[in-house]
Formats: sequence, C-alpha cells, structure tokens
Amino acid sequence: MKMITADDLISHEAYEQQRESFRATIIALKQRRRISLGSVITMVFENRDTLRFQIQEMLRAERIVDPVKVQDELDVYNALLPEQNELSATLLIEITHEATIQETLDQFMGLDHGDKVAIIANGEEVFGEFEGGRSHDTKISAVHFVRFRPTASMKRSFADLTQPVTIRVIHGGYHEEVPVPGNMREEWLADLQGSAEL
Repeated sequence: MKMITADDLISHEAYEQQRESFRATIIALKQRRRISLGSVITMVFENRDTLRFQIQEMLRAERIVDPVKVQDELDVYNALLPEQNELSATLLIEITHEATIQETLDQFMGLDHGDKVAIIANGEEVFGEFEGGRSHDTKISAVHFVRFRPTASMKRSFADLTQPVTIRVIHGGYHEEVPVPGNMREEWLADLQGSAEL
C-alpha cells in the first residue's frame, strides 16, 4: 500500500473546515473494518485512509507544524500500513471499568507471543504477528498492532461469501471465534489489492 506523505496531508486551517465531514466518512469506514472478539477484544483493520485520519488528528491535537515532527508522525503511522499481500490491524483490549484495568490487562499477559490470534478461511488459518515492544515481563499494553499474511486460497475464500471466514483468539481462558461479515471481507480484498483509498 502506498506510503502516506506530507503531500497527502492538509493544513490545520483546511482540516478544521473539513474535519466533521472527514470524521463522519472515517467513522463509517471504521464500522466496516471493526470487529469485536468477545467482550474485551476489538480489532480495527487499518488502511491508508484510517491512518491518514489518525495523522491529521494527531497534528491537530498537538498543533504540530514543524516539517521534521510531521515526518516523525508519518513514519510512525506508515509503519502500520499493510504491505503487499498483508492485512494490518490495531488490536484493542477494551476495559470499561477503571477499577479492573490492571487485573484485566494482567490476564492478557503473553497475548502477543505465540499463535493466539488467527484468521480462518475455509479451514485454513493464518496467525497474527504482533509488533514488538508492547509488553514486558510484568506489563502489557492495551493497544497492539498485528499483521496477517493470508494465502492465495484464503483470499479466494474471502471473495466467496459461501465460504466461512472467522477470526479467533485463544489466550488462557479467553476463547472467542466470530464470523467475518461480507463488508469487512470486501475491505480486506481492497487492502490486499492495495487499492483502498478515499
């Protein structure tokens, strides 16, 4: 997928004028790209548009205008873009009760090591590869970045809505497997072709 450059971004002033309509478009897009795996884990599959939005929001929130710092943000988010034949997702451990944050996070220690999260298509599975540095011996982040590299036969299954496609997470006592809806499969196919752009 084509990298996001400074030329793809708009000025603070122009973004403020367009922000509400841009946000509405991205919210609708993210609904097609978001899937809940049980009560705690949510995944959002990223593409150029979702990441460009995050960059614009970061530049707005931090009032970043220095070209060097803008490039730093571009570098961070471009690292999350799916590469050729790859899907990229943000995995969120969502905890609504503040009093149980640490206890719940502790239950997910090690989630980012080994074969814990998988996409399954017509009986074939591919496991997510987690970005490093999001956990330590005694601490795990609530936000992770995961990449999947589906096979050619899996891609054919994504396109054939008669074929079952699911996402599964198994970690300790947390076992969830959910079907992937057709609109998300369409988004995946666009990502895998590298053509998803607003």
